[in-house]
Amino acid sequence: MELQSIRRQFPALMQSINGTAPIFLDGPGGSQVPQSVLSAMSAYLGYFNSNLGGAFFSSHKTVSLMDDARQAVADLLNAPSKSQIVFGANMTSLTFSFSRAISREWQAGDEVIVTNADHYSNVSSWRQAAEDKGAKVHAVRINEADCTLDLEHYASLLSTNTKLVAVTYASNTTDSINDIKRIVEMAHQVGALVYVDAVHYAPHELIDVQALNCDFLACSAYKFFGPHVGIVYGKREHLEGFTPYKVEPAKDVIPGRWETGTQSFEGLAGVIAAIDYIASLSELPKTATRRERLANAFAKTKAHEMALSDYVIRRLADFPMITLYGINDLTRLAERTPTFALTFDGIEPRKVSEFLGEHHICVWDGNFYAQGLCEQLGVMDKGGVVRIGCMHYNTIEELELLFAKLEAWLLK
Repeated sequence: MELQSIRRQFPALMQSINGTAPIFLDGPGGSQVPQSVLSAMSAYLGYFNSNLGGAFFSSHKTVSLMDDARQAVADLLNAPSKSQIVFGANMTSLTFSFSRAISREWQAGDEVIVTNADHYSNVSSWRQAAEDKGAKVHAVRINEADCTLDLEHYASLLSTNTKLVAVTYASNTTDSINDIKRIVEMAHQVGALVYVDAVHYAPHELIDVQALNCDFLACSAYKFFGPHVGIVYGKREHLEGFTPYKVEPAKDVIPGRWETGTQSFEGLAGVIAAIDYIASLSELPKTATRRERLANAFAKTKAHEMALSDYVIRRLADFPMITLYGINDLTRLAERTPTFALTFDGIEPRKVSEFLGEHHICVWDGNFYAQGLCEQLGVMDKGGVVRIGCMHYNTIEELELLFAKLEAWLLK
């Protein structure tokens, strides 16, 4: 599908702010949403707003909607069954909930491994659960040269006392993609479970939980062109074996036993539409399965995003006052997402984002809850970094304008 045709599906990309077309380079904080997602959510709320279990048409619709949403996510993640998909308010809330259930049997002497690459939704949840049980927490360092995980350090932390490894698929700040399959294999050798945060990775590449063999994987629909809905995949034996905190009258069957309270059904309508939107980017006929179309679509968007990354890294070489954290080797573009963590000599990150914001170029600044990473890089107390994040709907022309504004400001 031609890029401008893709962009026309996003109302936010077609708007004008005081005569200027905004440039959204804030994707890692939340993607823009296509019209099909907005329409699906509006249609559900307008005609079928109900709860589960009623003996009438709108409740029947809600039941089928939830079932369809589970199947759509199962297709996205290649889960063996839709019954292994759990929904919630957001990834952070779900992860705290899962951490409480998984840690029920932990005790003093047990160990947990987190990483300095992770958003703290996948760190604080496990640290606090471990603290409650007297378990010890280790943090894997990153290699500061490219912000990848130090797998030798990781190996040294693993032991038969390790109960769980919490790790991000890709850094939400410095872009680096981790070798999750290898990390899982190493953890399983000592009998540890692995909980993967795929929130930042999910918009950029196809996920296969069966190939990864991870025990749990979490993501958020608002990062892949949908609404604010949290998602967790779990292996069946874990979803059935661990005991969640829930209200007594709720059925004790998966996946519902993990879903506290009424779900955002309009959000689930948007989840289905978001996944179908991604599949629509495929060049395959509609007779192909959704999973096949998703695979083809992600291959196309990955190629485009690598071209964006190539452009950004090459242009950054023209700005000696800008430091890029993460992979900057043009031969390793497949190992990163199109997200760039930058610092500017003598300029606070907030000042940069404010300058760009004045020109309606949307970027983020701060630490993005990646506290361990920013502390190890020495930027935590300096305002963090400026984060520029591209999605498949971004263009080279937008990046040219970004660098033109920076050039006029920094090199004048």
